[in-house]
Amino acid sequence: MTKVVSEVAGNVWQVEVKVGQAVTDGETLMVIESMKMEIPVEAPHAGTVAELRVNKGDPVEEGTILVVLD
Repeated sequence: MTKVVSEVAGNVWQVEVKVGQAVTDGETLMVIESMKMEIPVEAPHAGTVAELRVNKGDPVEEGTILVVLD
């Protein structure tokens, strides 16, 4: 399992995937809004979304676990 973490503090602006969804390397998992910038969070490798730890609108800090991939 791989834990995908936020690299910035901000708010979850969009969630692009669902639990159980297969993703490819580099696919956008979600978008974080930070200081009026939209920052995509990409899959570090291909896999399946095992867990979504945040929802649209949630505040996140740097290092917050966002998604767990199998």
